[in-house]
Amino acid sequence: MMIPAEYFGENMGKIIAIVNQKGGVGKTTSAINIASALAIYEKKTLLIDFDPQGNSSSGIGVDGNSPNIYEALISKVKLSEVIKKSPILEKLDIVPSNVDLSGAEIELVKEYSREFKLKEALEPVKDDYDYIIIDCPPSLGLLTVNTLTACTDVLIPIQCEYYALEGVSQLLNTIRLIKKGLNPDLNIMGILLTMYDRRLNLSLQVAKEVRRYFQEQAFNTIIHRSVKLSEAPSFGKSIFHYDIKSTGAKSYLQLAKEVMAR
Repeated sequence: MMIPAEYFGENMGKIIAIVNQKGGVGKTTSAINIASALAIYEKKTLLIDFDPQGNSSSGIGVDGNSPNIYEALISKVKLSEVIKKSPILEKLDIVPSNVDLSGAEIELVKEYSREFKLKEALEPVKDDYDYIIIDCPPSLGLLTVNTLTACTDVLIPIQCEYYALEGVSQLLNTIRLIKKGLNPDLNIMGILLTMYDRRLNLSLQVAKEVRRYFQEQAFNTIIHRSVKLSEAPSFGKSIFHYDIKSTGAKSYLQLAKEVMAR
């Protein structure tokens, strides 16, 4: 299942962090399926699981145990040595994670240039990929700061539920501080509406409010609430390998086109 890359033209070298300090907003689901969709479109893609929960790793059927991102960050192991081939797509690689990464936040505190550890680890491999997608932890701690320092772009998923915008101002302020002090080229690629339910007035209201606030920064594609999207990771599959005909699969393919266009 491949679509020729030349159909979309060139848009190389993006490192995209998928960030929201709130949990349960579709962050990992989006990381897995955006990375998989880009690989389907014949873009060489690396998915970095930077969340100690390791859900991006298990969600595409990869063991999060050693070697993993923790060792590349703390033990001076080369990132190239912890990259694993995805079992589901030829063009998709993954750097897995597990609970060991939770200790990295404490261990990094005493390190010199601690905010740049992920950036330094990525340097030798970043030119090997068209896109690098980073699934961030649900916090604004040192791991997320490392991600924002290393990436070129930020994608922010926001769920269409109560308190959807709660904490977003804090996230945007963190991004501004990182841009000012650590990564002047940092760019907000877009805001992604997730868990949308057209039957609920609440979803309509949240979507309207997000589009009013963020305007053209909001992606046109909306990710609808879907049982299939929720089930797929438990089988170690992207939505495309679990149910290619589902609404979720169509939405993430469309979203990947928007990501490439931006």
